[in-house]
Amino acid sequence: MSEPSKYDEAQLIAGCVRGDRNSQRILYERYASVMYPVCVRYLGREDAKDVLQDGFLTVFDKIDTYKGEGSFEGWMRKIFVNACLMQIRKGDALRYSEDIAESPELGGVLEHGVLEQLSTKEILDQIAQLPPGLRSTFNLFVLDGYSHAEVGALLGITEQSSRSQVSRARTLLQEKIKKLYNGKK
Repeated sequence: MSEPSKYDEAQLIAGCVRGDRNSQRILYERYASVMYPVCVRYLGREDAKDVLQDGFLTVFDKIDTYKGEGSFEGWMRKIFVNACLMQIRKGDALRYSEDIAESPELGGVLEHGVLEQLSTKEILDQIAQLPPGLRSTFNLFVLDGYSHAEVGALLGITEQSSRSQVSRARTLLQEKIKKLYNGKK
């Protein structure tokens, strides 16, 4: 049996299109460690493993629709983000979103240099502790680069609600990071 690294991406995709179980296993082994953190970022560790499995089932089911345009990993990432969003919608985590016009004035800026004192893992851990609705909008807008209009369409909320949720997430995240930073002093 060949090592997973000896298979190139095109061979793996072709094998998966044919339904070859060995190709599917190798594809899973190659990309599970890349897609799992995406799932954790949206859902937390509890639900991430289930959605990881669901995401790969979707990848294997829809792999014949990949046209070779753009990166395969990027194509897969969209499937996993959508699987996470479907899981979030099931829990109705976004029902409490509100328009930015209705939200109180949000403020607060971290002291200069605070973020440099924290590791990436510490910051990502703080993001993971945000409530699901805030975490989803924050991840989509800040980390994945979607516009507020795109976030709204993906989550079934208004563009203004997306702005409000990102603003709230930033404020809450700043508070969490301040507490973490002050605890390290």
